[in-house]
Parts: sequence; C-alpha cells; structure tokens
Amino acid sequence: MAGKQILGDDPFATASEGEQPTPPPMPIEPPKPKTKTKTATTTSAPTSASGSASAEETYSHTESAPASEYGPSIDRPPASGHRHGIVDEVKQLEKSVRDRILPARRDAEPEERTRLPLEFVWQRWRKLAMRDRSDVVDEFGRDPNVAARIDPLLDFLYRTYFRVETRGLGHIPDDGRALIVANHSGTLPYDGAMIMHAVKQEHREKRAVRPLVEDFVFHFPYLGTLMNRIGGVRACPENAERLLLQDQLVAVFPEGIKGIGKLFRERYQLQRFGRGGFVKLALKCDAPIIPTAVVGAEEIHPMVSKITWLAKSFGIPYVPVTPTFPFLGPVGLVPLPTKWFIAFGEPLYFNAEYGPEGANDRILVNKLAEQVRVRIQEMIDGLLKTRKSILFG
Repeated sequence: MAGKQILGDDPFATASEGEQPTPPPMPIEPPKPKTKTKTATTTSAPTSASGSASAEETYSHTESAPASEYGPSIDRPPASGHRHGIVDEVKQLEKSVRDRILPARRDAEPEERTRLPLEFVWQRWRKLAMRDRSDVVDEFGRDPNVAARIDPLLDFLYRTYFRVETRGLGHIPDDGRALIVANHSGTLPYDGAMIMHAVKQEHREKRAVRPLVEDFVFHFPYLGTLMNRIGGVRACPENAERLLLQDQLVAVFPEGIKGIGKLFRERYQLQRFGRGGFVKLALKCDAPIIPTAVVGAEEIHPMVSKITWLAKSFGIPYVPVTPTFPFLGPVGLVPLPTKWFIAFGEPLYFNAEYGPEGANDRILVNKLAEQVRVRIQEMIDGLLKTRKSILFG
C-alpha cells in the first residue's frame, strides 16, 4: 500500500513515511433491545417419581426509558446521591415550617401534633376579630351585624345629607320577587345604597333590596367587601336569577359602567341598556319590572373628564376628574350635598303576554328593553321639570 494515502495518514507525509497499519474501524453498538425483567416464582408441587420439583416462572414486560439528552427527568424522583438544588431546599424548608405551624390532619399519626401552637392566643384573636360580626352570613356575604352598624350612616346620608324624597313606594309589592330597574349615576354606587335604604325605611313592609354592584367596585380597598356585608351582590345573571328565585327584591342598573361614567354635560341622558339581560331575567323568573328614576346623583361628583390609561393599572375602568378630585386628594371624594328624588313607577309585567319563551327572542328582548329605557327617561324628565334647585330641590 506504498504511495497510496488512506484515511488517517498525514496528508503532508511522503509515501515512505505514511506507511502505517490501517486503524481498526470503530465498533458500532447495536441499539439496545427492550429488556424484560424475569421474575422467578417457585411453587411447591408434588414430587414426581424421579424426585424432581417443578417451578413456575412469570415474566413482566417493562421498558427501560432511554437516557434523555436534556438531563434528568423531573417526572421521576432523582437517583440516590443526587444533589438537590436551591429550589428543592426551599421546598423542604417550606414543608417543614408548614408542618410545624399547621395542625395535623385527623387521619395523621397519633404522635403528631393535632392542635395549633398557642391555641389560646388564636382563640382570643378570633373573638376580637368577630366581636362585631355575625356568626352566620347568607350565601352572598350579607352580615346582619355589619348592616346594623352601617344603618346610622346610611340614615344620615338619606335624611340629612341628600334629603331623599321618594315617590311611588306603593308600586313595590309587599311580598314576592320583583326587579327594580333604575338609571345609574354618581361615579360611586350611592344610588344603589339609597334605593336599598329607601325601601327598607319607607316601605310599609320594610322589605330588603339586593342591589347588583359592578365588578370595578370590588377593586377598591374595603368598598366591595362593605357592599357585600350590607346586602350588595356582585352583578352577574346567575346571582340575579338565584335572588329572584328566592322571592327577593333585586335592583339592577342596565347602564352599567356607561351610566356612572357619564360626563357632566351628558347628565340624565340614559345610555343604551346593554343587551336586555334584565328583560331575560324578568321573563325567565316570572318577575315584574319596576322602572325607577333617580335624580340628584349626577351632581354629587360632577365629572368633567376621566383618565383611562392610568386606571387599567389599578383594575378600574377610569379615574374621574372633578372640580375637587384629584386636586384635593381624598377630600375630593366627599360627595356634594345635592337634593335627591327617587320615583318608583308602575310595574311592567311582560311575562303575562310573552311567557318564559320570550327570553329566547333577541329582537323581542331588545324591544322590551327599549320600552323600559324610554319609560325611565320620561320619569327623569318629569322630575327635572319640577326641580328648582340642585342643592335645595
């Protein structure tokens, strides 16, 4: 093979220098076949004439997982001697702290701790935290004790600060379900609280009203929880239907965010009533609709502008800009003492004519929602004509 260059020779060597034995080829390992684990189970059997015993062998087919090119799998526990990382150490520390603080489960070992440490301290703290709260609240979070504590404040706002005058309370039924549909205004849900307090104090049966509150209210610290404690319910069709099926009075505000977010120049101009969800509720639940007009709430926070780009960071639809807020800080959130009027109209009972099946007709639902909107707008216009002053009525 002199003079013939082969793979592995020095390409710059001469023929005599390049004569070297050919290196053996690298062995190619065949692919590892699937292994079978052999488990031998020997059972005693009657000895044959030759004195030999029989044995039974069983085989279980298990596949050995190939080694991953990305390191050890996280689905299987690490092998013995594996060095834990900082994440595993933190998990172990967290587990040990939790085991020391939390009480053991009832099905735990007898020698484990079954009580909280310093149990008498936790009992005293619970009594202190629950001193003004009821032990039992309803499914929507209403607390009778908290509601009783807030009643003096609502009564002050109702009788002294806003000097609310109500009309048409006789249109609210003495019992059974009903849907109070009202215009929405005031930046914050003062109108729902005043409607609720008006029916509770002025109605002959002192009925409780459950107003539906927008989601953005629950993004304010303590405000959403307070609304739940005094009887407010988070606005959604499921909650409203459950309340109506319990024969309760439910107050809804179909304008939603568009209603309380109106600028001062658009005051008392009703916005579109959504997609008529309240009409569907009334038809499905066989509940009368009581149109309600509120006058005086538009002026408590006269909004001249609103900031939307900053509000998204706080989970609210907008930041209102009024003559007092945000220039005066928290003091600017104090509402102006305007004169309020709340009028309840004659009930509208659509179920008698269209039945529950009418809730599936979108055109009919929009038509009935527009009728209710027009009716409330007429009631508002009538109250505005009789009002002489924003502050004194």
